[in-house]
Amino acid sequence: MTALHDFLSWLPSGLPAYIFLITVVVFFHELGHFLVARWCGVAVETFSIGFGREIVGWTDRYGTRWKISWIPFGGYVKFLGDIGAASTPDRDLLEDLPAHERDHAFPLKPLWQRASIVAAGPVANFILAIVIFTAMFMIYGETYNTPVVDGVKAGSPAAIAGIQQGDIVKDINGKRVRDFSDIAQIVTLNTGEPVSIMLDRHGKMVTVSAQPRLTEIPDRFGGVNRMMALGISNVPRADRISHVRFGPIDAVGAACGRTWLIVKSTFVYMWQMSTGYADASQLRGPIGVASVSQKVASISFVALITLAALMSVSIGLINLFPIPLLDGGHLLYYAFEAVLGRPLGVRVQDVGFRLGLAAVLGLMLLVTWNDLVRLDLF
Repeated sequence: MTALHDFLSWLPSGLPAYIFLITVVVFFHELGHFLVARWCGVAVETFSIGFGREIVGWTDRYGTRWKISWIPFGGYVKFLGDIGAASTPDRDLLEDLPAHERDHAFPLKPLWQRASIVAAGPVANFILAIVIFTAMFMIYGETYNTPVVDGVKAGSPAAIAGIQQGDIVKDINGKRVRDFSDIAQIVTLNTGEPVSIMLDRHGKMVTVSAQPRLTEIPDRFGGVNRMMALGISNVPRADRISHVRFGPIDAVGAACGRTWLIVKSTFVYMWQMSTGYADASQLRGPIGVASVSQKVASISFVALITLAALMSVSIGLINLFPIPLLDGGHLLYYAFEAVLGRPLGVRVQDVGFRLGLAAVLGLMLLVTWNDLVRLDLF
């Protein structure tokens, strides 16, 4: 009951940060669909942030209903010819459409236009993330904490490899290490293979081999993450901190690199789950994201914006998964259409959408359960 009381007490303060995050990320995702659809001459009937009943809305001069709805778990753009938010073709409506409206129906547009409209949502998410990261690099630059080993856990992979207190990590598997956090980024992408670590030991370069181990590590928000780790620690000190500012070109390059790292980390994590080096308990759902967003917002608004960039990449990438109902599922159908020279059969598409819905609902149940267990409500 204490955990439940804490959760209910947290809810009012956690929701605003979560709603801000999901609104920004979803708005830009749907805006990508919307802008390319308008460019292709598709009539947009609805632009909704959230699902369910409308809270507030207005209709623009093109007939599009812009609205905010009660359930803040996403959003959608509904085109002429769609049966609902999932962009399933309304075949009965399409048969009865007058000629002057058929030119503006999404399902009747050329294949390349439909594919462009669908892909525009995830692309907009990636662009948003790059823009945010670029702004952060230009305004605040990047702070580096010299990767000095201040502690080696007894019996850890680092201790077994012979890493010593005072060593400076220079690179891992040939990848330069500038900040102590780089070590975790590189090692957590490991799938159980030994890593080669170059160390600066009192001015002498030493190379050791270590076997990262799946470890439970507390995060800064009071949770626990299971990830590959070496078992070393660092204590930040003023004399070890350096700061680098970026010009516009370097900032864009760094932002693209940061975005790619998130994408790569996601794929590696999926591979680790499939091979047993990670488990699905680390996946977060809306409750978990709301909890994290509230804690991040308490740090600073800049931290919250940075989290929005991370979420934007994640949502863009997830939507590209080849699951019917998601954008990637639509693109998969269009790929078959391009190869066959005709759309897949109605029954095949309907079955695919049902399986996609089941997969999405199953994932939502899993991540929600993870969130409730993480909050110690069960």
